Amino acid sequence: MPVKGWIEVDDLYCKGCELCVQACPQHVLALNPDRLTSKGYHPAYLHREGCTGCAICALVCPEAALTVYRETPQRALRAAA
Repeated sequence: MPVKGWIEVDDLYCKGCELCVQACPQHVLALNPDRLTSKGYHPAYLHREGCTGCAICALVCPEAALTVYRETPQRALRAAA
């Protein structure tokens, strides 16, 4: 079972530079053409499923606009109990 992840983008900081989109090894990030931030940028978003929560996007973001979450596999939870 592949690990699942997701991101949250802070529109206050995202400037639509596309560095996260280019760095994503899963190719699941894009700039949202239907939204503009208060500063007039198209923010990044997950345009399809497949995020693993690797956090490479957050590492390359010069504005620290991305927060990455990763689902904890059930197998790891059972082993810890």
